[in-house]
Amino acid sequence: MELTQHVPLTLLDGDLLLRLGMAAVLGLLLGLDRELRGHAAGMRTHGLICFSAAIVTVSIFDLYFRIEGERMDPLRVFEATGAFIGIIGAGLIVFSRGKVHNLTTAANLWLAAAIGIACGAGQWPLVAIGSLVAIILLTVLRLIEPKNQDRDSF
Repeated sequence: MELTQHVPLTLLDGDLLLRLGMAAVLGLLLGLDRELRGHAAGMRTHGLICFSAAIVTVSIFDLYFRIEGERMDPLRVFEATGAFIGIIGAGLIVFSRGKVHNLTTAANLWLAAAIGIACGAGQWPLVAIGSLVAIILLTVLRLIEPKNQDRDSF
């Protein structure tokens, strides 16, 4: 079963650099909105998470193709990434003075990890759609939301 095009990790090549580079750039862009709004998890956090997810994905696919005879489930990388991001997201979410804070930032970190996984797997249509929808949700919709201060904390 061919999961994704195999990128041998013996040399730096264009496909590997594209996968990891796109993850880093898109992670930074996903964090830009949070950075501009002064949230704790900004560009660096989102960039690192997206880039890390791509590295783990490329690595797990490489290992899968190297040890063909062994039983291995490369989909476990997604489970582990989800659990890790869930822990970070839970630490970000704060309930203070009757309001929930950082919920959007936690969700955006999860999105950064998912886009990083898609970059690592070379799933370019998924990367493009996910990034476009993220930009619309985080920036364009922000312009039409009510300017109620209570809503800004979500």
